[in-house]
Amino acid sequence: MKVVVTLAIIRKPSYQNTILVVPTSSLMYSDSNARHQLYIVSSMITHFSISQDNLLSASPSQLLKKMASGQLIAVISFLSLLLAIHPTTAHEPVPQPPKVAEKAVDVVVEGTVYCQSCKHYGTWTVEGSKPIQAATISVICKDHRNRVSYYKACETDKNGYFYAELKGFKMGHSFLDHPLHSCKVKLVSSPLQTCNHLTNVNYGLYGAPLHYEDKRIFGNNYEAVIYAAGPLAFRPGHCAPKAEVDDELP
Repeated sequence: MKVVVTLAIIRKPSYQNTILVVPTSSLMYSDSNARHQLYIVSSMITHFSISQDNLLSASPSQLLKKMASGQLIAVISFLSLLLAIHPTTAHEPVPQPPKVAEKAVDVVVEGTVYCQSCKHYGTWTVEGSKPIQAATISVICKDHRNRVSYYKACETDKNGYFYAELKGFKMGHSFLDHPLHSCKVKLVSSPLQTCNHLTNVNYGLYGAPLHYEDKRIFGNNYEAVIYAAGPLAFRPGHCAPKAEVDDELP
């Protein structure tokens, strides 16, 4: 890379009839570090004296001719030092700090589905009820404009328990799109022919709201926030009159 250095002849007020030769680029610095370097230039550079008349009448070329060869060598040597202080690395890329992996935070909805006993038909009680395996529920989320923004169907395990991970769920609005406000769980189907009628226990028919139970799961750059719904329940298609109902489950 070629470096062009322009010299300027200036008069230093602190020395009568004294002139200096300095790089013009040094005179344009405004930051504190550059001012310090300009001070070094003023302090270290070789100067020479000339009479008042000659100073006023001489041209820059004539003034330069009056400088001794030793003074020129000192100037050139100092300019080399100045360039060494300012290495030409302005276009080199600045190393970027390593990126920190973002922690993924998932929303999980859990709950249990039962077959409600005929003994509690018409109530929201699931006491004494049996869990249903392979029952299907759905998680439906709507945005702040009441549009469906997320849907997921999930089946229960042998204990009637469902664990629905809402992969890809996003909140467009910090409050109205929050799972507690936007997501509900509905009953879909039961594999039991003897217990496949929907009930509205905990609003499973129209949409059971979620509630937060302060449960979280942590992993490597992973975190899951657990919400619960229900319990939910199906019921038998036919229940005998209450007078004939015993404690046996359907």
